[in-house]
Amino acid sequence: MDEPRFQLTRGDAVAWLRTLPDESIDLVVTDPPYESLEKHRAIGTTTRLKHSKASSNDWFEIFPNARFGELFAEVYRVLKRNTHFYLYCDPETMFVAKPLAEAAGFKFWKQIVWDKVAIGMGYHYRARYECILFFEKGKRKLNNLGVADIITCPRIRGGYPAEKPPQVTTVLLEQSTQPGELVIDPFMGSGSSGVAAVTLRRRFMGNDLCTEAVDITRRRLLEAGAKEPLLETLAPDPRAQLGLSM
Repeated sequence: MDEPRFQLTRGDAVAWLRTLPDESIDLVVTDPPYESLEKHRAIGTTTRLKHSKASSNDWFEIFPNARFGELFAEVYRVLKRNTHFYLYCDPETMFVAKPLAEAAGFKFWKQIVWDKVAIGMGYHYRARYECILFFEKGKRKLNNLGVADIITCPRIRGGYPAEKPPQVTTVLLEQSTQPGELVIDPFMGSGSSGVAAVTLRRRFMGNDLCTEAVDITRRRLLEAGAKEPLLETLAPDPRAQLGLSM
């Protein structure tokens, strides 16, 4: 197999998904800048939206809960039959997202816990974990039925806002894809999902509103050994459309 290929775009997540053909994607894994972050920032119980050495608040434009319905409808449409969808979120957003994803057609299997090892900020039982909601379209077995529903991995300190360790997403990709399959992330941020994908020899498409996010992700994926194809005209066959080789 040649070097894994990738394609990055900048724009609104839902608008980007609408450009993709029906049933063309093997896995969606994403971490939207969910609405509850604004509340936590206002009371000082999150650092996710603060300025850092690596970036500015331009990284974030909150994705409102009211748009989850259209997001999940598009995710469901672009996924092939018998595939999985993983959504990073906090416990508050989980109660909003789960019924909307089910209404779009997904089967909810369970909440996976990312144990960050160290506790975060807060006043009422300080947070040490983040949720990953596991959904299915059709029926697809996990690759390893012995993997636990708690993934323990320290969070990245001093990196980009809300950055996920690639090791966490690596577990999800190993469970739900095969080499050469196509993974997408509509809210890719600094590109950790892409790094996990190309490291595992999966193809990757990512999108983000922030120009800085696109630039940093491109650099990280090239450093990980991936190759970026030229942008091509959309076509019904996703592999022809994207210029992605196996």
